[in-house]
Amino acid sequence: MPQIPVEGNERLSLRIASEEKSLLMRAAAIQNTHLTEFVTRTVVSAAQKVIDQYELIELTGRDRVHVLKLLEDPPLPNAKLMAAARALPKRS
Repeated sequence: MPQIPVEGNERLSLRIASEEKSLLMRAAAIQNTHLTEFVTRTVVSAAQKVIDQYELIELTGRDRVHVLKLLEDPPLPNAKLMAAARALPKRS
């Protein structure tokens, strides 16, 4: 199985129980890949899911309709918004 060189390799050391390492090695073998590649691919995928759950907001149907209505017909600015706009530096 060819290895693809990665520029800017970083090293990460992990201490895990031997049973856990055996489990990871077995899973990597099943997918016919190296342990490092298996762990990296799996952990990066899990990390992306965590980030997506943190950064993405799912709206209910009612909330989605409300947001769309606000976008189509935004409310007039209130006094606080007008004061904040006046406090912004002037563009030249």
